[in-house]
Amino acid sequence: MLRGSILQTLVDSCRERTNQSPFSYGVYYKNTLVSLCHALEDSILAMDCQPIVMTAFQRGKWYLQEADRYAEISEKARHVTILASPDAGFAEHPTGQKDNVSLVSLLPEDPVAQEWHLVILSPTYTAMVMCQELTEEDYGPGGQPEDDVARKFYGFWTFESALIVETAGLMLDCCDRYDPSLRPILQPHVDEIANTLAQPDTSGLLGGTVSRVVSYLQERQQTLANDLLEDEHALGRNLNANELQAFLRMAQSIDLSDTANPMAASEVASLCEALGQLLDLPAWQIKRLRLAGMLHRIDYLPGTGQPLMAVTPDADDDRFAPFCPLPAGAQALRVMPKLRAIAQIVNHYTERWDGSGQPAGLSADTIPLESRILGLIAAFQRYAAEGALRQGLPDGEAIAAALERCKNETGTHWDPKLVESLQLLILGLQQGLSLPSGNFKISAGLWSLDDESFSTPATDSNVLSPRRS
Repeated sequence: MLRGSILQTLVDSCRERTNQSPFSYGVYYKNTLVSLCHALEDSILAMDCQPIVMTAFQRGKWYLQEADRYAEISEKARHVTILASPDAGFAEHPTGQKDNVSLVSLLPEDPVAQEWHLVILSPTYTAMVMCQELTEEDYGPGGQPEDDVARKFYGFWTFESALIVETAGLMLDCCDRYDPSLRPILQPHVDEIANTLAQPDTSGLLGGTVSRVVSYLQERQQTLANDLLEDEHALGRNLNANELQAFLRMAQSIDLSDTANPMAASEVASLCEALGQLLDLPAWQIKRLRLAGMLHRIDYLPGTGQPLMAVTPDADDDRFAPFCPLPAGAQALRVMPKLRAIAQIVNHYTERWDGSGQPAGLSADTIPLESRILGLIAAFQRYAAEGALRQGLPDGEAIAAALERCKNETGTHWDPKLVESLQLLILGLQQGLSLPSGNFKISAGLWSLDDESFSTPATDSNVLSPRRS
């Protein structure tokens, strides 16, 4: 990372507080990054959120390509601040003349001139992209590509409001070096929004944003592939990773907004992975079970009046039988082909062993194995969290009570063999077994879902023989 850049300053600040970087970094093709930013910006146009928008474009010519779009955004925003190295016409475009638009002309040697940032801060919607272009050394022997669409950027994006407030302050620090008059205008708005963010949860608004992100990336996939034919496979991985990040970002925001159970998805994912290992499931199945654990609360978003995405299940596609109505979260996941098996796991984790569950009334071994595992683990984690956070039980007592409750529901709610395996897992944890790390960071290798990973979830009960060693 470039010393003195906003990204580096933010990373250093977080490391000082936590001794580690909390970010999930990725590498983005330029046009992939454009699509991501457009999707996040479109939420400003679709909502009445009146945000502060702060963006760094590298060079004025990139801003000029977006200037008309930013004129429309300025109509919805309290204020728009644009940082870029000046080019011909940078300051003369009509958008830059608007009363609530400020242009900051960066010096070419300023490291911020190598960065690409988008900060959206409002009481009801926060989003941020923080990236900087790869250096010639990062690109390797070929150096920086001549084709603009092949340029790559390193960074991350998030909906995490506290981090976005902090970054807005860093953007203002940068502006101070060029135009100190901006801080008295913007700081009161930033402070007001930061205080308002502590008000009731608004994570339900993120459903439409994630829908736009995935749709933009999918719409751009063929165009980008045509532009980058020599590296189409790498492009496909890049787009899939970013679509997946959109869902994981939303799942993370759901966890953060749930003060009663703020670690649900990450803890369920870790416990699912551990139980899968105990059952000696193949690596690809454990991989998608962990991912289903991270995404299983995607339907917990407060209602927005309509599904996240308009998707009609394909009743003739036997990979995803049985056919049944899909809730909004499962519909959203199915839009990404490589998440369709994850969607089925999530769709059926509320089934019950005795057939009394939803949505299809499946029973016993007709319930996909991963759904049975996810349902049991999600319930166990929720019971334990209720005991610890709501009843004030010590962790050990809360876990014991949660396990006892699951045992009492054996044969009605849960697969008896899986409950036995869960008891073994808890015993192992009590004796010092450590869980896999539970977080939302994305490793390209970990999330490269192959054909087996998105085939039909298993129902074979013969795999339920816990590994003992």
